[in-house]
Amino acid sequence: MKQNILIYVSAIVMTLCSACSDFLDTYPYDSLSPATTWKTEADAEKFLIGCYDGWIWGEGFFYWDCASDIGFSYHTHEGWRVIGNGTLAAANPGTSSYDYKVIRRCLTLLENIDGIAFGDEAKKKDIIAQARVILAYDYLKMNYWYGGTPIIASYKDPEEAKTPRNTEEEVKQYIYKQIDDALTGIADRPAKRGRVAKGAALALKMRSALYYADYQRSLDAAKAIRDLGQYELDPNYAGMFTLAGVDSKEIILSVQHLKSFKDEWIVTVPNNADGGWSSMVPTQNLVDMYEMQDGLTKEESSAYDPAHPFKGRDPRMAMTVLYPGQEWQGGVLNTLDETLPDGSKNPNYPAAADNASKTALTWSKYVTPLEQYGGDLYSTSMCQIAFRYAEVLLTIAEASNELSGPSAEAYDALDAVRARAGMPAVNRTKYASKETLRELIRRERTVELAGEGHRRADIMRWKDASGKMLAETVLNAPLTRITGTLDYNETDPYARATVNVSASATAGKIEDRKFAPHNRYLPFPQSALDKNPALKQNPGY
Repeated sequence: MKQNILIYVSAIVMTLCSACSDFLDTYPYDSLSPATTWKTEADAEKFLIGCYDGWIWGEGFFYWDCASDIGFSYHTHEGWRVIGNGTLAAANPGTSSYDYKVIRRCLTLLENIDGIAFGDEAKKKDIIAQARVILAYDYLKMNYWYGGTPIIASYKDPEEAKTPRNTEEEVKQYIYKQIDDALTGIADRPAKRGRVAKGAALALKMRSALYYADYQRSLDAAKAIRDLGQYELDPNYAGMFTLAGVDSKEIILSVQHLKSFKDEWIVTVPNNADGGWSSMVPTQNLVDMYEMQDGLTKEESSAYDPAHPFKGRDPRMAMTVLYPGQEWQGGVLNTLDETLPDGSKNPNYPAAADNASKTALTWSKYVTPLEQYGGDLYSTSMCQIAFRYAEVLLTIAEASNELSGPSAEAYDALDAVRARAGMPAVNRTKYASKETLRELIRRERTVELAGEGHRRADIMRWKDASGKMLAETVLNAPLTRITGTLDYNETDPYARATVNVSASATAGKIEDRKFAPHNRYLPFPQSALDKNPALKQNPGY
């Protein structure tokens, strides 16, 4: 291969956000090539920055939830609606996650760094370790969604990339080895925000093992993160999803953006009247999962009123979802009435425009407060969270319960997450068996991490008592929204929306959804099959 890898200045600043001037002041090249680089440790450091460019797509966290029951993507050109409703096919695979660009960069670094002499050998090991974690993350993404992909050991010859798929188990073991090797040389703390260090490497070890039901490996990694003593739950749940919360002690790793260089737009999230596109929105299914403030589900609690479904819920609901009736932007958010009190058409009515939320709901995470963006939703320094400490505690609870059933360890981890949100401790009597506690853990994980891209993967790996994927139940049902009206005279924002319960199931139908067992894996895009004739399509497509 002719190794002429371009690394633009924007790729450098993406990973630095608050501390990038040193790189910008010393970076002398338009590109790196074998003739001009791989000579000094500064060259290796600059090339590592290129490995970070695009390795995690923060906006994709919302989109992945649209591929589940708790999110919806209306705009077909964005490629997520067909994944969510099960109409994807080989000819229309939706958005593709099959991409080796970042893997190629990491391999190039790993192939060339050995020839560089470092004054500090620990720094060299750390650079190698960071590249291995990035490599493992991208392989996990592809392996989990496509069920076995080619392991490409080198890009020195383009023909080496034309190779058959390895099995899912083989790729899993490759991922595990990259992570474990990385942990032998990774720095304890990141040099800069957005860099991978021990906490992030362990978080990837934890999550990947949980996805593959290797519970002891996942539990060990989660406990190792806890024992680092570097992270803690942020008392301000909503605050960590704002520009001001970027340095929260709960955040293990976030995707870095700098408005003046490598920025991030938020315009895809807000509703129509706020100048947004409503590209990805939460669903009423999510709202229905939040417990009532008394710690009971809506089915169990006498406090639940189906005509006022937002009233009396877990406080995280209002910190995650913008709901009709709440006070918003100097007024009241109305997504239910076609006409506003002044007689004008409501731009946020679901049928008013393509950019109006079809579910009558909008994500609050990263959107509230909207004024933090200064009126510019196209260029922001929002840094989406890839790993945070709440996931660690939820993993401790899940892995511990799956290994040995209810325990103080599992209960205490759940209690910590719930207490931060203002919810009561777990009822030890009610959730005394592995099966009942599993149900609670799954619900708690969903509502705590909603809007952060976990739900699709979870409903693929979680099984019911018969061994069937949870996705086969929750994604084989019509997607609906609430219908009703807003009472502007009501002083309680949670009770302003009055739902027409009997009509919502029909008048509020958004689309039919289906999920077949073969939809567990995504279809390879035709472009990938054309480039690699040895690559075989997944069954069912």
